[in-house]
Amino acid sequence: MNQPARASVVINNYNYGRFLGPAIESALAQTYPHTEVVVVDDGSADDSRLIINSYGERIVSRYKENGGQGSAFNAGFAACHGDVVIFLDADDVLAKTAVAEAVRSFDTPQVMKVHWPLWEIDREGVSTGSIHPKGELPEGDLLPTVLQDGPASHLNPPTSGNAWRRSFLQAVLPMPEQLYRTWGDTYLQELVPLFGEMRTVRSPQGFYRVHGGNAYASISFEERLQRGVEVYDDICMHMAARLGEQGIKIDPESLKKSSWFHRVQKATEQLTSVIQPGETIILADQDEWGIEEFLRGRRCLPFLARNGSYWGPPADDESAIGELEKMRVSGASFIVFAWPAFWVLDHYSQFYRYLKSECALVLENESLIAFDLRTRA
Repeated sequence: MNQPARASVVINNYNYGRFLGPAIESALAQTYPHTEVVVVDDGSADDSRLIINSYGERIVSRYKENGGQGSAFNAGFAACHGDVVIFLDADDVLAKTAVAEAVRSFDTPQVMKVHWPLWEIDREGVSTGSIHPKGELPEGDLLPTVLQDGPASHLNPPTSGNAWRRSFLQAVLPMPEQLYRTWGDTYLQELVPLFGEMRTVRSPQGFYRVHGGNAYASISFEERLQRGVEVYDDICMHMAARLGEQGIKIDPESLKKSSWFHRVQKATEQLTSVIQPGETIILADQDEWGIEEFLRGRRCLPFLARNGSYWGPPADDESAIGELEKMRVSGASFIVFAWPAFWVLDHYSQFYRYLKSECALVLENESLIAFDLRTRA
């Protein structure tokens, strides 16, 4: 991209007064000189207004009734002027080079999004040593991947790790506000591959704060799953419409079949249909499904587990068999391999042969492979 006249950092805030100051300061401290800072307060009842007002004309402020993240995004975009727009959550912080790196990476008109990883910090702003997301962020033209694997087929950082080209936002905003009271960033992230390319800044350009009140982390697995299905119903509809405009005819229902949330919802229904409440399940899901200790009355243990938490894959086949036997003696009655963790069965071939010879296969499909540990094959 040629040097844009202006970049915008749009901070969306709801009752995050305790974190808001550092977020605003990080936006004002950007090394890129043509950066405006817009703060949208989404009906906060804490001291957020006092904090926002203290910055005077250094920022553009917008106050509105509470409507959720999507509503705040819509209001912030309407108030900003940047050719490049970053939506910054009020509990996060940008590195001072974030805008400059984003602008530099919009290197052709086809680039619609630039993203980067974020360092994780705690409530007090101290680094935990972790990075979000875990894994390499994709770049380039992801439309072929989306057409093959459906929505949620590519890795994305949290809200504060993305920069958007204004023309893309103009095409998809305003977003439906009631549906996207949360997950407004998901709406943008899933639609952008249909409009152009992505670029990745490899070094972290911000800080993702984990403090126990994060909207996504604070809801249960069942709530996340139901919410995800509702959101991706809408996203699949929008995707099909956009693809139709490009001459690609596709049924929204076919997109849903490969949607992560729809697939997990179907799999959990299948799982609970063959395993009764009260049973203990060893769940090998690569720590991706986000199931808590209990799933509809069935206890779930990660594989491998240490102190009830996911520890990582076994060291070798012998370790896998040994851990399985320890858990079976302790009362585990089933082991379930959940997509996308099927690689475990390929990698630990001796372990897999042991399971097939010692235990009864009770479920096998494109999402689940389950063995009854109480019954011999």
